[in-house]
Amino acid sequence: MIKKLIGPATSLAAPVTLVAAWWILSAGSTSPYFLPLSDIVDGFQQTWTTERMEDDLLPTVRALGVGFAVAVVTGIATGVALGLSARARRDLRPITEFLRSMPVVALVPIGLVVLGPGQRMEAALVAFAATWPILVSTSDGVRAADRVMIDTARVYGVSARRRLLRVTIPAAMPQVMAGVRIAVAAAVGTVIVANMLASSSGLGYLVISAQQSFDIQETWSGLLMIGLVGSVLTCTVVLAERVLLGWHRQYRSLERTAP
Repeated sequence: MIKKLIGPATSLAAPVTLVAAWWILSAGSTSPYFLPLSDIVDGFQQTWTTERMEDDLLPTVRALGVGFAVAVVTGIATGVALGLSARARRDLRPITEFLRSMPVVALVPIGLVVLGPGQRMEAALVAFAATWPILVSTSDGVRAADRVMIDTARVYGVSARRRLLRVTIPAAMPQVMAGVRIAVAAAVGTVIVANMLASSSGLGYLVISAQQSFDIQETWSGLLMIGLVGSVLTCTVVLAERVLLGWHRQYRSLERTAP
């Protein structure tokens, strides 16, 4: 029982220490830009009323959720296809490298022209930005799948579809989930930038409008909420990873203890 509690306690030690240090070091601050953490917490409670959550938080969360879900489905499906086909990788690599290296900020004007302002455009940009880490990781994971296991399944008469679903994709899942975790940061950053540049609501709009009106307390409130949204999404992905890769952790532990 004690061993099970050591892991969570260790994980909480760093953020708790950071918050405590911030609280203590900022307690006597008189700078209008570096507010005491106690004032920021009070401002956070005042800012995030029910109306503000409906106007700014929920639209951002909806666009983020839809775009990220599309990115996961698209990235995994396309990554599996590229991982299985050397010809597809060769033919599509110039296109994927060109699109992957394009900054999302540069696509905001095109998104406004094609889709117009609103959550549809924001979700599309999130999907574009978050797809590439998942696609690349999935493709690499499929290519790195154990050929011995795949050939053994083929020898035993397992169909190509079952080999893909039962052998190749499970073997690639550790790298797939690593790509999904990387995509979280890309998705959150993209939706905030889209809010700032092309929206009249959302977390990014709140932060930029508060900054332009020199409302430092509200700016900090928006930044804290962005961090909370990103943390919740990251924790959700981590929990999904633990569920999907429980077998992998058991396999690794048996591998380490094997003579």
